Amino acid sequence: MTADFEPGSGRFPSPGPICGQSAIELARAIRERRLFVREIMDAFISRIETVNPHVNAIVSMRPREELLAEADAADTALAQGVEAGPLFGLPIAIKDLALTKGLRTTFGSPIFARHVPDVDDYFVERIRRAGAIIVGKTNVPEFGLGSHTYNPVFGPTLNAYDHRLTAGGSSGGAAVALALHMLPLADGSDMGGSLRNPAAYNNVYGFRPSQGRVPGGPNFEAFMSQMGIEGPMGRSVADIALLLGVQSGHDPRSPLSLDGHEDFLAGLAPRVQGARIAWMGDLGGHLAVEEGILDLCTQALAQLEGAGATVDSHVPDFDFEALWQAFVTLRHATSGCALKAHYDDSDRRSQLKPEAVYEAEGALRLEAPATFAASQRRTAWYQTVVRLFEHFDYLALPTAQVFPFPVECHWPEEIAGRAMDSYHRWLEVCTLATMAGLPAISVPVGFDPAGRPMGMQIIGRPRGDLSVLSLAAGYERLTPFGVR
Repeated sequence: MTADFEPGSGRFPSPGPICGQSAIELARAIRERRLFVREIMDAFISRIETVNPHVNAIVSMRPREELLAEADAADTALAQGVEAGPLFGLPIAIKDLALTKGLRTTFGSPIFARHVPDVDDYFVERIRRAGAIIVGKTNVPEFGLGSHTYNPVFGPTLNAYDHRLTAGGSSGGAAVALALHMLPLADGSDMGGSLRNPAAYNNVYGFRPSQGRVPGGPNFEAFMSQMGIEGPMGRSVADIALLLGVQSGHDPRSPLSLDGHEDFLAGLAPRVQGARIAWMGDLGGHLAVEEGILDLCTQALAQLEGAGATVDSHVPDFDFEALWQAFVTLRHATSGCALKAHYDDSDRRSQLKPEAVYEAEGALRLEAPATFAASQRRTAWYQTVVRLFEHFDYLALPTAQVFPFPVECHWPEEIAGRAMDSYHRWLEVCTLATMAGLPAISVPVGFDPAGRPMGMQIIGRPRGDLSVLSLAAGYERLTPFGVR
């Protein structure tokens, strides 16, 4: 970012000495009493007031006086010797798909425009216990459907680098708030790329943890809905590790959440040397990919090779079209069924966007054998990638199949001359990690000649979250890309 403020250009004043620091630096400064929580809160509120009106990333913002009073209370508690949690005093805005007790949660839908929950999502409880101060919510697409953040409640969120373009989604507000230093870190969620795609589109890092790493609930079907995952976003891998350590760990209310609690920040050890990476590219031509994306990714892989990694092009023998159709079926069976209650009510149905109707009607057409067959296909894909990891440590793919597109476009209907047959087909590249429940991070790989950002996915072994973060941290040291 330059120091010159040009509304609509993606350029804003310098974030300054407080907002420009990492979450880890700010948390340390609070604990060491080099910065007061009030100073930090005041700086971030001012930054939000300056920048957010131009990009619409943060919504349902709490009043300044209320936030400063909470910051003062945190300073008083720390002076009295209270033990500071890992996020103590840090401002954060929660994605507007997650429940926040006492703070409006709309899901981007006019049906819930005035909805104020009386409970928190489980991971939000943990963020509060870790000492963070919730300043508001981050904008999302309606019900999180599609990787383009716009909705009839708040309108669109604009790309951090070019306000004519989409921010991606569904964690688009989170990614833009990070990229423009309105927040030190952010949460998000991901089914078909919603942590990864907006990270790529805004030059930051977005991490989809292993299935079960972060407990989901209470607004979550505990046994069947296994494709959507909560996770962290950040301007650095270390900040992601900090937040993941707070979000993760078993919760008895979430029966499939993973046992144990790992200190991802303490265990983070940047590594590149000796890493064996399978570059899967466009899956041997199966995926339509806009020109320039694969080149940026291979250039990023060359940096890893130069630092001692081994990169081999490899596409496993698998029916990727059948895998995509299995994803569509399972999404109908979960997201579609969840939307059916609104679809069945004629008044609410009229307030649903077409993508929500598509999912609900897809659910209505489903029969049990088709759902079971899709689950079997998902299992077969998992077994395939487990065999891949006998020869490789990581898999690599582009994060997106198209660069950020005009904000007025609902979704790309064509890529590289090939028609997209649904509102989410252009996100197919992100479903490979989803369908295997694998940890995956999007790392920045640079910009095309038009200045549009892009990212690359690094995917690791089942439950190999720390290993993925460690390679990403090694890559972070090599690249000039990413917001500092």
